Amino acid sequence: MKDQDILAFMREQAYHPMTVKELEAAFEITDSAAFKELVKTLNALEASGEVIRTRANRYGVPEKMNLVRGRLQSHPKGFGFIIQETPGLEDIYVHANDMNGAIHGDTVYVRVEREAGGDRLEGRIVRIVERGIKQVVGTFQDEKHYAFVIPDEKRIGKDIFIPKEAYNGAVDGHKVVVNIVRYPEGRVNPEGEVVEILGHKNDPGVDILSIIRKFNLPEAFPEDVLAEADAAPDEISEDELSGRRDLRERMMVTIDGADAKDLDDAVSLEKLPNGNVRLGVHIADVSYYVREKSQLDNEAYRRGTSVYLVDRVIPMLPHRLSNGICSLNPQVDRLTISCDMEMDQSANVVKYDLFLSVIRTNERMTYADVRSILVDKDEALIEKYSELVPMFQEMEQLALKRRANRMQRGAIDFDFREAKIFVDEEGTPTDIGFRTRSIAEQMIEEFMLAANETVAEHFHWMKQPFMYRIHEDPNSEKLMAFMEFITNFGYSIRGKGNSVHPRALQQLLEEVKGTPEEIIISTVMLRSMKQARYDAESLGHYGLSTDFYTHFTSPIRRYPDLIVHRRIRDWIEQGEQLSEKRLGYWAEQMPVIAEHASQRERLAVDAERETDDLKKAEFMKERVGEEFEGVISSVTSFGIFVELPNTIEGLVHVSYLTDDYYHYHEKMFALVGERTGKQYRIGDVVQVRVANVNVDERTIDFEIVGMTKAAGFRGSRERTPRVIDGRSGDRKPTRGKQDRSRTGRPERPERPDRQKDKKHPAEIRQKYKDRRKSEGNKPPRRAGAKAAPGSEAVVPLGNGEAAETATKREKGFWEDLVKSKKKNRKNVTSQAKRKRR
Repeated sequence: MKDQDILAFMREQAYHPMTVKELEAAFEITDSAAFKELVKTLNALEASGEVIRTRANRYGVPEKMNLVRGRLQSHPKGFGFIIQETPGLEDIYVHANDMNGAIHGDTVYVRVEREAGGDRLEGRIVRIVERGIKQVVGTFQDEKHYAFVIPDEKRIGKDIFIPKEAYNGAVDGHKVVVNIVRYPEGRVNPEGEVVEILGHKNDPGVDILSIIRKFNLPEAFPEDVLAEADAAPDEISEDELSGRRDLRERMMVTIDGADAKDLDDAVSLEKLPNGNVRLGVHIADVSYYVREKSQLDNEAYRRGTSVYLVDRVIPMLPHRLSNGICSLNPQVDRLTISCDMEMDQSANVVKYDLFLSVIRTNERMTYADVRSILVDKDEALIEKYSELVPMFQEMEQLALKRRANRMQRGAIDFDFREAKIFVDEEGTPTDIGFRTRSIAEQMIEEFMLAANETVAEHFHWMKQPFMYRIHEDPNSEKLMAFMEFITNFGYSIRGKGNSVHPRALQQLLEEVKGTPEEIIISTVMLRSMKQARYDAESLGHYGLSTDFYTHFTSPIRRYPDLIVHRRIRDWIEQGEQLSEKRLGYWAEQMPVIAEHASQRERLAVDAERETDDLKKAEFMKERVGEEFEGVISSVTSFGIFVELPNTIEGLVHVSYLTDDYYHYHEKMFALVGERTGKQYRIGDVVQVRVANVNVDERTIDFEIVGMTKAAGFRGSRERTPRVIDGRSGDRKPTRGKQDRSRTGRPERPERPDRQKDKKHPAEIRQKYKDRRKSEGNKPPRRAGAKAAPGSEAVVPLGNGEAAETATKREKGFWEDLVKSKKKNRKNVTSQAKRKRR
């Protein structure tokens, strides 16, 4: 009896849950062997969660029983959300009382029972299909006759009980790995046994090792994998050049960070007789050495991606390959897959070619050296690389054109400052700096984007199974909430929900560049969007504003790129003659690989983020009591988050605001004092003192010691409200009556390049102070005050609807505040009267 036969039968329209005997009759089973096979198949389907057995011992498929399958994402307070397996579907809220023994990470079936308020679904877990967490990393706490392990993963929600016989040498304060031997039931804690002792929690390196174990990141490679890697040659032979295009005479270079060791991409640029240029992107042919279904391939699939932690890298492939034969080191022959793109004067791709090649790079360049040549005009470097300098100059011009085209079509460029944490030999953080993003980095970024788009479009039109990198349109509700949010800062975007073109969002980012609210608006915009992921269908990339995108350029560190290389090899070697069996294999496997790669990527990002948070907390622990200036990055009902110029974020809990009782005003994103009316809003610059740091929890507590409103902010006299219209490149001022003359708006001065030394809002506050002093230090006119005679009135921003909404919101805010004060005053008066009686 085949699984698919049973599932197909149960999914028929007329099917109703049946017992084993009814299924036996339905399939006309007469002999005992076939009956045993039916029971065995049903048990297997039930164990995998594809079939559900009811309390009455009847079988059916979950979708016909109003059951939804998904993964539980718990909250430390007990409740959780079910992330549905079907992408794009809404998460389901589960109350703490409806967990039915499930813990964070479990795959479960949930029955959707009602709306949880608003549009959110609420359900109850009815079946645990698979346990997501089998091992837990935590701190061993000895209670003399028994012990508990306090999990590092706080979303588990319960400590792990350890009986005396399961200590296995652990003592109080050890970081340990625990196998769960019994999962929680009701109020009973889960039970476990210690299987590994990582060291004392205060020992150097144990903190990062704990995170590696927590996320189950693989470290050492298995022996059979290393044996395969060791069998790879140190250099290529003449026989391996057969069928490859020889590009060894072409001038090309690698451009990477100074500390990079795996050089997997090289670039070349040539002028053609017709005036066009030929950009070559040459990627290490890793698929030649990592053969399909080999031990190397299985291990690479399991890892999914390289993971970059603060003090170490966990690679996808052994160093024997990534730093050896697959690394495009200078002046040596290397096997590659090349994408040649002919581009016209406007930097548009007019012709391309994909082929197997052999290359020999001229130089191993660093971003710093290329930046010094192009920006700083370093004479010594220009002389040293005189042969390459003209090519770098051409690359710069091409990259700038490509970027301009990308911005014009509506790509969104989040220009966040990326923190770089420096640690000493013992892993102690010594400083926090920033990664640069100069023209050198932008050149490689633009060229890699061009190659990825070209390869994706090629396979899209071939209509063959392929691996795409997709970024779906934002959720319309989140996008509308963001559009409402930015009106607090004096901006408005034309459009509704998903009708907003990404060009409008990019224009908004350009508008706020260099202003105090830049980081806040960029962060909230990013949070309103969906995560990019891998998929077997070409659904487009919203953030890049392109219909076709893939990952082709990093097969050393990303498994999807390796799959893309295999598909290119299939096409090059067999073309249209690729067998139906092979196409069917790829069609079946591609969605599975895409989902697995997306999960591994998210896991790696979470691990990298946690190590960053850990080291930031350690860095601030030595600075308790010190004062810093920061900007309010988020406001919640329980407090405000403040971000410092070095990207470290801490919480000012509402209990630390002792000068008044503060209430959260959701629409205004503000905490407002009940008695004083004092406000704390996103973007305000504040002076904070480090009050407490909990390294185990990765939390930093601040207390406010002073506050200064960011100047030139939220409709001050220096700022003209802006309406962003993504349908054109204009940003339309709404000061007074709009100029409807045919001459158009006056030409705005060119915006200075702030990319080189980008500043934090707290750092540029002084600039606005100086500007106010130079203008006579005139205080900004309060909302509602009458304009001076002869002065020009400022019309509320946006089209009529947006302006009216913003005005009503501001009016409603103050009305609510006045009402609450009157109500409080009335209550106080009533209490006083009762006392006098």
